[in-house]
Amino acid sequence: MSDLQRSFSRDPMLQTQLHLKILERGCDKSSIEYSRMKTDILVVGAGFAGAVMAERFASRGRSVLVIDKRPHIGGNAFDQFDSAGVLVHQYGPHIFHTNASHVEAYLSRFTEWRKYEHRVLSSVGGSLYPMPINRETINRLYDLSLDEDGVATFLEGVREKRMPIRNSEDLVLNNVGRDLCDKFFRNYTRKQWGLDLSELSPAVAGRIPVRTNDDDRYFTDTFQNMPADGYTRMFERMLDHPNIRVELETDFRDIRHKVAAEKIFYCGPLDAYFDFCYGKLPYRSLSFRHQHLPHVGQHQPVGTINYPNDYEYTRITEFKHLTGQVHAGTSIVYEYPETHGEPYYPVPTTENQALYQSYKKLADAESSTFL
Repeated sequence: MSDLQRSFSRDPMLQTQLHLKILERGCDKSSIEYSRMKTDILVVGAGFAGAVMAERFASRGRSVLVIDKRPHIGGNAFDQFDSAGVLVHQYGPHIFHTNASHVEAYLSRFTEWRKYEHRVLSSVGGSLYPMPINRETINRLYDLSLDEDGVATFLEGVREKRMPIRNSEDLVLNNVGRDLCDKFFRNYTRKQWGLDLSELSPAVAGRIPVRTNDDDRYFTDTFQNMPADGYTRMFERMLDHPNIRVELETDFRDIRHKVAAEKIFYCGPLDAYFDFCYGKLPYRSLSFRHQHLPHVGQHQPVGTINYPNDYEYTRITEFKHLTGQVHAGTSIVYEYPETHGEPYYPVPTTENQALYQSYKKLADAESSTFL
């Protein structure tokens, strides 16, 4: 039985305790003498990239210092038990999926897995439809009974041919036509990015396929699983190494000139590393409103429901679908896109890409720092 499964039978007010060997913080942080600190490797950020980098170097005998400005490891994949005892993803849902067998094999050293294939429904006109759009979406939306060939013919008939594909609007109209675009894509994009489809790179809408069959999975990767004990526990095991020292609530800007490291692996925003010398790279942020629903076994039929045309939030996720946790209540999160706040999504416009390239030239010139 996994640690997570065992915890379900405990008092719901109890929280899991970190087992990671993190430096004791009984002293004033300002008293730590970074000027005398030496390490082979400095890793900035304790999320996926940082934790993997730290573990790989530590396993080869190198001393590693990992810092993170947040009070926890795990980056945006950080999960924890809420006050009711339900495991939640603090920064919205993170679904693990890959086609790379070596990635699966590596992470399996630090976690067992729970089989999970993520499904998303989109609320349109008061009804819920599979997203990505598939045969069921089209048949139910238009009261049809098409087979796969019929769906392909239908899509060919409604699409607006756009060549070349210059932006996300061109891509969506070229794939599914105007009605499906306006019902499922346009308003969701405007909420998420604060921009119209026509203002965004084709890559934004290009991430979402259109299917003529009944496959309602959000991802089709061969390996789709969730860490059995949660992401945080996986990262704890990864960083629990005698050659790794972890410092939380530590900003790179405060210590960058006080630590002597052979190599630095920086996992933060590129513009921040260079002190915003060319200006800030535009990011879209999110705010998360977590809510526990006592005595509600299940709030919604799938892990995530999108709301493209209603409300200020873009989606609601119910975490028990993801974790398989058994609990008398359930916990959900509402996601509200924002202009200011933590940088989550770089805004992919032509102008912003040009600004990024300016920073990339600086990054490429770095000799001992890897960004």
